[in-house]
Amino acid sequence: MPYNNNTELEATKGKWRTEIVAGLVGYLTTVYIVAVNGSILSEAGISLEAGMLATIMASFVGTILMGLFAKLPLILIPGMGINALFAYSIVEGAGLTFQEGLAVVMIASILFLITAFSRLGVLLKEAIPESLKHAITVGLGFFLILIGLEKSELVVSGANTIVAIGDFTSPTVIVSLLTLFIAIFLFIKNIPANFLITMISGTIFAHFFGILDTGKSAVSINMDEMLFMPSFTAVDELGFWLAIFPLAMILIFENMGLLHGQLHMLERNNSYKKAYQVTAFSSLTCAFFGTSPTVSAAENAAVIASNGRSRKASVTAGLLFLATIFIIPWISMIPNAAISPILIIVGVLMAQNIRHVPLDDLSEALPAFLIVALIPFTYSIADGMAFGFIAYPIVKLALGKQKELSITLIIISALFLFDFIIKITGI
Repeated sequence: MPYNNNTELEATKGKWRTEIVAGLVGYLTTVYIVAVNGSILSEAGISLEAGMLATIMASFVGTILMGLFAKLPLILIPGMGINALFAYSIVEGAGLTFQEGLAVVMIASILFLITAFSRLGVLLKEAIPESLKHAITVGLGFFLILIGLEKSELVVSGANTIVAIGDFTSPTVIVSLLTLFIAIFLFIKNIPANFLITMISGTIFAHFFGILDTGKSAVSINMDEMLFMPSFTAVDELGFWLAIFPLAMILIFENMGLLHGQLHMLERNNSYKKAYQVTAFSSLTCAFFGTSPTVSAAENAAVIASNGRSRKASVTAGLLFLATIFIIPWISMIPNAAISPILIIVGVLMAQNIRHVPLDDLSEALPAFLIVALIPFTYSIADGMAFGFIAYPIVKLALGKQKELSITLIIISALFLFDFIIKITGI
């Protein structure tokens, strides 16, 4: 009998160790988001440190909620692509302040939350063609690649051209290239925590080439700057409301896809509803933490592969994210040259969804490619989406395929068209 008790005790300890290790692996593979998301948020009008703290708090709360309420070993972090939409299209593109952008996040997240507790999510999922959903992901991917290339100075904005080749004798470009080659090697070899190692390597290269700003290690965090509240001062502007739809749609569809795939890996498909609801609530909290919304991290595959199966893994990762607050001054030192390769690789991964677009059907391929091309070329995710959604019903009607159009899709396309008319006429 004592033998059996000892055996059970050892088995319990072994499970705990496995879950904690899985949580640690998950943290190490996702902690790069603190620097990367902080960097993107800083271009929307806040300090880098404020952006990193917002990222940490959103990741901590979302991941803990996933563990405690959904009882799943999944990590929630601000979504790549969504953060670019927030910073470059919603704030910069629509001319909103950072706080007004958070109000857009709040309303879009409420819509996301409504779909989690009603049939609206199913209706939207059925109304939007698969080709357009995948095209949005691909377009976001190319947009992230462009941002990564610009941050690395491998390409620069030209006066008479969209982009121009950067100065390859520049120390920043040299560091970016070295870091990119290492990032590709680590990623292809599937080295654990490859993005974290990439940032560390890039920071070391930056030090040797004399472009590392070591003064940032003495940075102090102004807590007053961290108190973000959504502002509805732009609520009477059409651009404010038109910014909500693209964000809400991407939140809904991206999380649907991520959660379905990850729960299938866990063989926990029956937990989808609760996981989806937790993800939607976590997204809403981001409006008050001061960041773009969280999603279920793609790197959760590493947690699952490490045999993370319970809330213990996600709680472990969440607590580690909270502890990251104490190293924010050192994370601030990470240069763009060490961050940009991650944006490029993530963008390439998202761009792979092009294989799901039916290229042999012009009525699906043409609108999809308009989205893919125009998101990066217009430097606006919302405008790129608009071209595709407006073209879709036009192409279908021209080919006599009007039966493939839903009322919901026609309304969405009409809203995008109305937005263009407003911009052209200046009403």
